[in-house]
Formats: sequence, C-alpha cells, structure tokens
Amino acid sequence: MGEVVVVGRHPEDRLARAVEPLLETSFAEGELPAVRQRLDTVARACGLTVDEAYDWVIAVNELMANAIRHGGGAGLLRVWRDGDLFCEVRDRGAGFTAGPYLAPRARPVPSADGGMGLWITQRMTGEMTIESGPSGTVVRIRTPLPRPEEPFA
Repeated sequence: MGEVVVVGRHPEDRLARAVEPLLETSFAEGELPAVRQRLDTVARACGLTVDEAYDWVIAVNELMANAIRHGGGAGLLRVWRDGDLFCEVRDRGAGFTAGPYLAPRARPVPSADGGMGLWITQRMTGEMTIESGPSGTVVRIRTPLPRPEEPFA
C-alpha cells in the first residue's frame, strides 16, 4: 500500500478555494514537447526569470515523464497560481511507497528503473508532496513567485 509523505507545508488547504487553472491538460507519450512550451509561457507570465522558468519546466517534465513511464502511460496536469505557482500531476498507476523518494538523500545512481526524476523535482522547486496508492499517484509542487516590493511608508 502507498503512503502519504509531506515535505514542507502541504498545499491542500489552498486548494479549497476556487482557483482558475492557468493550464489544465492531459498528456501522453509524444506530447511532452508541446506541453513544455505551454509550461514555459505560464512560468514566464507568472514572473519567473528565464533560468527559474527553465528549472520549473524541467521539474514538471520529470513528473510527467514519471507518470508516462510508471503511471499507466498518461497523466493529467494542472497548474495554478495562488500567491505561489502550483503544479499537480496525476496518474492512474499502481502507486509506490513515496517515503524513500522524499527523504533527504544524496544524488541517486541512475538505473534501468530511473530514480532521478523525483530527486531532480524536489531540488528544483520549493516544496513537493506525493500521495500514492493503488488507484494512482498525485504529485504537487509549489514554487515561490517573486513578490512585489513593499513601498516605503
């Protein structure tokens, strides 16, 4: 049976409010390049620099690639802004035990089964949570956005 592991503050309380998605789409093998272009546009529109947007797109791409490879060949992507930039990737795979992938650890050794995607994502975002079980996996990431400077009083 899968487990829920939370690193940092879980964004679930923020999901209770109605927030209009900036991007919501399904994806499958062969569709990632087009989705990455859309993700870059969203990231830049939210105020991320070119380098920050690049890192964020790589992180989300790793999640989508994992969904395709380990989660049934396809997934659902949802991106929204609620103070920070949030992303959720869902799949319908068999699930996995998430704890070992979220615990602080050294860079994993790549293997035939992968092992790098979640490690990369965790390091390129502000926060990552995983809910995984027999009906699928949901990975959410939060990336801090630049805040407007406070005016002098």
